[in-house]
Amino acid sequence: MRNSGIGSWPARRAAMSPGRTALVFEDQPISYAELHQRILRLAAALRGSGVRPGDRVAYLGPNHPSFIETMFATYALGAIFVPLNFRLTAPEISYQMRHSGAIALITAQPFEGDIPIKVDLSDFEGFVGSGEPVELDEPVSHDDVACILYTSGTTGNPKGAMLTHGNLIWNTYNLLVCVDVASDEVTLVSAPLFHVAALNQCLLPTFLKGGTSVIMPGWNVDGCFDMIAKHRVTWMFGVSTMFAGLAQSPRWADADLSSVRNLMTGGASVPEALIRTYQDRGLAFCQGYGMTETAPGATFLEARESREHVGSAGLPVFFTDVRVEGGGGEPGEVLVRGPNVTPGYWNDPAATAASFVDGDWFRTGDLAVVGDDGHFRIVDRTKDMFISGGENVYPAEVEAAIFEHPAVAEAAVVGVPDEKWGEVGRAFVVPVPGSRLEPADVPAFLAGRLAKYKIPVYVDVVAELPRTGSNKVRKGPLRDLPLPGRLSPARPG
Repeated sequence: MRNSGIGSWPARRAAMSPGRTALVFEDQPISYAELHQRILRLAAALRGSGVRPGDRVAYLGPNHPSFIETMFATYALGAIFVPLNFRLTAPEISYQMRHSGAIALITAQPFEGDIPIKVDLSDFEGFVGSGEPVELDEPVSHDDVACILYTSGTTGNPKGAMLTHGNLIWNTYNLLVCVDVASDEVTLVSAPLFHVAALNQCLLPTFLKGGTSVIMPGWNVDGCFDMIAKHRVTWMFGVSTMFAGLAQSPRWADADLSSVRNLMTGGASVPEALIRTYQDRGLAFCQGYGMTETAPGATFLEARESREHVGSAGLPVFFTDVRVEGGGGEPGEVLVRGPNVTPGYWNDPAATAASFVDGDWFRTGDLAVVGDDGHFRIVDRTKDMFISGGENVYPAEVEAAIFEHPAVAEAAVVGVPDEKWGEVGRAFVVPVPGSRLEPADVPAFLAGRLAKYKIPVYVDVVAELPRTGSNKVRKGPLRDLPLPGRLSPARPG
């Protein structure tokens, strides 16, 4: 085949295992053979509408088989896939459509922009049916851009990270080295597919191995428990807030999790208390580290190492180099290079140039320390660290300590200006439903657990935290909020 990219995978998998179940959505199975035929029809319909190699095809909507079909059809045509975050506002979506230059959009929600090819999901079946299932073999190389994923920035416009077919393939290889994904895998895809981890760390490896992906249209704690038991789910990815929600549910103690072999998390540092909660249930709960620009895997903690290295983000993945700038046991910026690393940002040569040092080392903007055993521990984002009275404070460490309070469901800490100390900490905490939590409870709980200069001076008890489309906490809006009253007259020394 001339298509050596991801677009050839449906044909290859359908030839090898046509009768196996590729996807399950709303309890309806789709075999690899059926999926391949639908992808061929969709690709033909898109090509008949004017999509050519290199054109951008966007998708806007929650998790659905049509997302996967659109992605593979786009890749089969040698075009570029642009998955959009359906939680964004209309102006934000319009910016990404204009910036990417997308000429086609498959959408599950209203979009008023002027675009040559727009197919609403209500018309999707008719559009698919209009195409003839003719085998395609566009020449696609590993160096060709496969997709543009817009990073969830908190200031200014997001950047469009380009990922090539080679980036996606090598990331899949890295994942398969770290996780024993089997051909009988039943993977629960519960995080949004526009998020790089759900797409590239779960769906693609499962597809390559011929396993089954169970698609959840949106995150729901009870729905997750139900699907695990009903479909005998063996593997899932989630961010820490999703796993915390499961552990805090009344169903946690009696939930049937006997089929689960691996749980994987990433996106932000995971509190050790949460990791141990899952390990106490006998579950292999592993975390990795990465980002959109690394497709996303950079480091990973294998299941067999998870108990001995609780809280570690693991070691560099097999085909990728990772180092910390500076080193010597002190926090430094994480740098990554390898075949899974983005070639740069779409139509943004300045941002691309600023993101690399020493030639091909990508600057992540994250801080980590590396132990004598080579394990990486992510400390925080460089922009989140603050300095109080000359001492570095890493909010992730403070958040992990706050999370150990039994009445705390979530926590976010930011640095805020202070006349005497330069900056002090401000904590935003979400209480466990039904629990009573007062602001003063937090510093009282942290006394003796953290150095005094790390204990937040301000505490807000809130119903929820602002989030990006990939479920990370947006700290920019938190920093901008008016300060409440101090819990102490001055930051403790």
